[in-house]
Amino acid sequence: MVDTAFATDAFIASEIANWRRDLGAVRRLAPKTLEAYGRDLGQFLAFLAGYHGGPVTLATLKELRGTDIRAFLASRRGEGVTSRSLARSLSAQKSFFRFLEREGVLSSEAFNVVRTPKLPKSLPKALTVLEAKATLTTTAEMEENPWIAARDVAVLSLCYGAGLRIAEALSLSRADLEGTALRVTGKGGKTRLVPLIGSVREAIEAYLKLCPFPLTPSQKMFRGAKGGELSPRLIQLRVVQLRAALGLPPSATPHALRHSFATHLLGRGGDLRAIQELLGHASLSSTQIYTAVDTDRLLAAYRAAHPRG
Repeated sequence: MVDTAFATDAFIASEIANWRRDLGAVRRLAPKTLEAYGRDLGQFLAFLAGYHGGPVTLATLKELRGTDIRAFLASRRGEGVTSRSLARSLSAQKSFFRFLEREGVLSSEAFNVVRTPKLPKSLPKALTVLEAKATLTTTAEMEENPWIAARDVAVLSLCYGAGLRIAEALSLSRADLEGTALRVTGKGGKTRLVPLIGSVREAIEAYLKLCPFPLTPSQKMFRGAKGGELSPRLIQLRVVQLRAALGLPPSATPHALRHSFATHLLGRGGDLRAIQELLGHASLSSTQIYTAVDTDRLLAAYRAAHPRG
């Protein structure tokens, strides 16, 4: 976090604290997103303080111009900051100014004349069906300790068979198992119900049967070798081993299994809205990227098989 104590006066510092509380309590941003937003705004205000030769005050913000914002973005780009990070920084600045406007502190038109940096299109890299299945069977074969093997299979099954993020899978408790569904807590603390197919349920039950540690209903299910909460790093390392064993590309990660879940569902006629709900995407536009992934797969198969390809 950039310290804004010397970049702003006391009034602006108090408004930043109020804004951060609003983001956490009202908008319910994830802690890491909240931290990134605070850091981004701090960098912008520190730049303004240097740009204008003194602490940022309400008068400074009222006089803000599009040229000031562009100068900040240009300076950050000169430091090698990516377009994605610049876009997030601009989003943080806009969020703070919208908050000030809602609170009746000021109204600024400066951001209306600044374009968001263009982001490079980056499509999720899904595994094939055979590759995704192989990660599960090979995990069971490569670990000598039966309960740890069962644990890792269960976690990866949740990523591929239920479309969970690795953090969502590791945060599950036994109380989150509701009959044939899972209650999943996603980004921003939002909860959703995800159907639990038979193979995933069987993988979880196999793990619970072998787990040597007693688990209360509210305790996180997946445990480390000594009984503590399982670190996502251990699952990531397991997938690194799988990449070497199966000859998978570097893009094969636990999150790639989630991408594979969505891509394979769509390829088999799954409804885009339903996939959005399963993934826990707030916006349909986040899910629509999988239509491009599926189209790319079809075109690749067409070019490889067609005589004129």
